[in-house]
Amino acid sequence: MDWPHDPDGEQGSEGMRQYGHAVLAKKIDEEEDFPLTAAEYVEQYGDHPIRIDYETVVSVEEIFENVEQEEFADFVEFHQELGRAMRENGYWFYEGAEQFVDGSA
Repeated sequence: MDWPHDPDGEQGSEGMRQYGHAVLAKKIDEEEDFPLTAAEYVEQYGDHPIRIDYETVVSVEEIFENVEQEEFADFVEFHQELGRAMRENGYWFYEGAEQFVDGSA
C-alpha cells in the first residue's frame, strides 16, 4: 500500500518506532477532541499507517472495522474500545508481565 507517510518516519512514530495503540492515541488531543466519533477519527486518519509489529503495518481504517463503539466521551473510553478491538482481532501482541515472570521470586 502507498501510505501518506512512512510509518517509521517522524509523522508516523514521532522519531522512534512506535506501535499500534500508542500511534492511534497520539493522533488525538485528550482535552480538545472529545467527544469524538469513530467516523470522525477514520475520516481524518483512515489512510494512516499503524505499525502492529516489526513486520506488519495496517491502516487506521482497517483497525476501526472492528470497533463497535460509535462515540467516545473521553480518552479512557477511546483507549478501552481500541484495546478491545485490537486484542480480539489480532492487532495486539503484548501478553502481559505474567508471560515473562514466573512469580516465584
